[in-house]
Amino acid sequence: KHIVSFYTDGLVKSPGDIFRLKRKRADLMEREGWGESSVGNLLSAIEARRTIPLDRFIYALGIRQVGEATAKLLARHYHTLEDWRAAMLAASKDREGAEYLDLINIDQIGESVAGDILDFFAEKHNRTVLDDLADELTVEEVKAPRASNSPVAGKTVVFTGALERMTRDEAKAQAERHGAKVSGSVSKKTDLVVAGPGAGSKLKTATELGIQVMTEDEWIALVGA
Repeated sequence: KHIVSFYTDGLVKSPGDIFRLKRKRADLMEREGWGESSVGNLLSAIEARRTIPLDRFIYALGIRQVGEATAKLLARHYHTLEDWRAAMLAASKDREGAEYLDLINIDQIGESVAGDILDFFAEKHNRTVLDDLADELTVEEVKAPRASNSPVAGKTVVFTGALERMTRDEAKAQAERHGAKVSGSVSKKTDLVVAGPGAGSKLKTATELGIQVMTEDEWIALVGA
């Protein structure tokens, strides 16, 4: 209700304007039903949200198909707003280039989701809103897992086929704890493929590209689980 009235009266015209309301304290005080206490509470609540985790920032942009889970995947993969923005701009300009392939190789992000993300970045208005918000906020960096001593730290891993000693989600979480990135498809950027029974095209691609392939038991022995 308040946002609608602020917008109608010209106090807020874009998301970034919410964080500039403190400059219009006098105008807020003159509004019916608003006093020193209510204005102070509003501005304090806004200031308390001026620092935000990267995944919540991405989710709040309202990109189609990018819910909380997908926003977390993007944040964990790119770590900073600057890196994510740069990668998305590059991918939106070349949808066959390395940055696009890197995006669709993120586990659980396919061409449909990637398309909606890149369509968002293709719109100048959306980029303006994003940059305006970034100027007003502190978007927290996602720290990479501290697993520098792990043999898979920094490597891109693909799980394919049936896993018998853990679920796919457990395997993914285990890999991320050890500092690895989990991808949903095999490419030249893949470092390791863990193949279980029934592995098909991904295993074939890995073999053709000369990527290291191991069994689930070998993976568990490698990470010391």
